[in-house]
Parts: sequence; C-alpha cells; structure tokens
Amino acid sequence: MAEKTRVGVVGVGYLGSIHARIYARMPDVELVGVVDIDPTIAKKVGAECHCEVFNAPEQLLDEVQAVSIVVPTTSHREVSELFIDNGVDILLEKPVAHTVEDAELLVSAAERAGIILQVGHLERFNAGVIALADMLDRPRFFEVHRLGTFVERATDVDVITDLMIHDIDIVLSLVQSPLDRVTAVGTKVVTSHVDIANARLEFEDGTVANVTASRVSSKKFRRIRVFGESRYLALNFSDQQLEVVRPCKNNENDRFAEIVSERIKIEQRPPLDAELEHFIECVRERRAPLVGGRDGLEALKVAEIVQRDIERS
Repeated sequence: MAEKTRVGVVGVGYLGSIHARIYARMPDVELVGVVDIDPTIAKKVGAECHCEVFNAPEQLLDEVQAVSIVVPTTSHREVSELFIDNGVDILLEKPVAHTVEDAELLVSAAERAGIILQVGHLERFNAGVIALADMLDRPRFFEVHRLGTFVERATDVDVITDLMIHDIDIVLSLVQSPLDRVTAVGTKVVTSHVDIANARLEFEDGTVANVTASRVSSKKFRRIRVFGESRYLALNFSDQQLEVVRPCKNNENDRFAEIVSERIKIEQRPPLDAELEHFIECVRERRAPLVGGRDGLEALKVAEIVQRDIERS
C-alpha cells in the first residue's frame, strides 16, 4: 500500500477549514495539522479533523510534504516563501499574490526550487467548465457574469481579484491568442474597493470577452456563454449544466440548417474536491498541475490591467 501524503493547512478560516475537512477524508492523505492566526479557530478545526494544531507555519516545515495556503492575499508571498525555501509543495489560493511583482518572485522561486506550485483557480475544476473546454471549437465571443450578494469575506481586495479573476483565468485558458487590448469600468458601492466591474478583453485573433463581476447584487448569478464558429455554448457554473446550440442539416437540399439545442448531462462534482485531489496526484506523481504558478501570474497581470483602466476611467 502506497504511503500517505502528509499535508498541512495554513489558514483555516471559511475556505481553509473546507480544505482541511476534504484532506481529512481523503484515503491517501494524512492531514498532519493546521495553523491559524486565531488559535480558537485552529483548535476547533483541529478537533473536527482529528489533527494537530500548530502555533506557526514554521512548525509544519519538517512535518509535511505539501501544504494548502489559505491566508489573506497580502500574506501570500511571506508564507509561501517559507515553504518554497524548505522544498514543500504548495496549493496557494488565488490570486497568486497581492502584486504582480510578488507573484513573479514567488513563481520564479518555486521553479528554481523544483516544487509544485498550484494556484487555486477553482472553476477550472468545475465539471461544466471542463466539458465546455472539450466541446469548444474556435471561440469568437465570450459573455461572462459572476454576480454575488455582499459578504464581509475578502473585502480587503477589490471584486477584480476576488471574483473576476476566476473568469479572466478561464478565458485565458480557452483563447489560444495573445491579449491585445483591455478596457474596463467599475465603481465602489459599499467598501473602499471596487465592488462591481466590467472588462472587455480583446485578443489578437479577434476574439472578444466581455466579463462582469459584482459582489453587491441581490442574488447569485454565475454564467458563461461562448459563441464559436460552429456552435454556441452556455454554462451555469452553479449547477454545472451545459447547453449547446448548433446548426444541423438533415437534408442536403435544405437551404438553411435547422438550429438544434441540447442539454449535456454532466456528472456534478464539488470543484474543490477535484482540485485538491488533483494537487495530491501532482505531488505524488511529480507532474505539472492544471493551474500552475505561471497561469496564476498571467491571470493576475490581466487583473492588474483591468484595475489600472478602471482607475483611469
């Protein structure tokens, strides 16, 4: 029987505690311990997951092979460098860092150290997104909405790095052409950062993506629509249901093809479960993750361009 992969979690607030619970039930993983700046929270999660509670990230270094880092973005570089310097593989929640400069330093350091750095762009592990990517021919236009109600979590950053960066990453992964131009608008509503934003991404091959994100909407709405050369695809992120609309010519003599619509049945799976399982597989097999450090860096670069254009406007 293969030896279990020894894992720790740094930061066990809302999302980090879910990481810990998933690791705790994975048969090929030993959740060694958790760390949090709030000892009460750390003890609660440690008790739930039947693992040790450590007082500082440094105490995990000699105990684990891999770690999930789920701390505030402003602390990503400091905490990640500690584990990179000690050869520990990392799943780092998105965005990869607070600034592009910090992200470049982190990614380069991980590459030099030969460690696995996976960035937590969760939606890449959405079964619907995977199916959409497989069915897409040549995309020409994207319309993406990620709208949510206001919650106090993640208000230390703007809606671009909180929510929109998910869809920036997805679009960049689906368009095989360099980005040419970005225009954006946005505004503050309830926080001191931009709470609602829209960005138009134009690529050198003519593809256009219109991306909207809001954390001050009355209800949750998360959807991507893609117009390709031979079909239209629409995906609801929440229920992972994919609709495909395409022309179908039943008879050679028909002047126009019939427009056919079908719903693709997708086996739903919690994306975070899939993401963490993928990370452990990459650690065990020493292979590059689906969303590596460079992917996280590119998404952050575009997010920063969006931020600058909003500031100018």
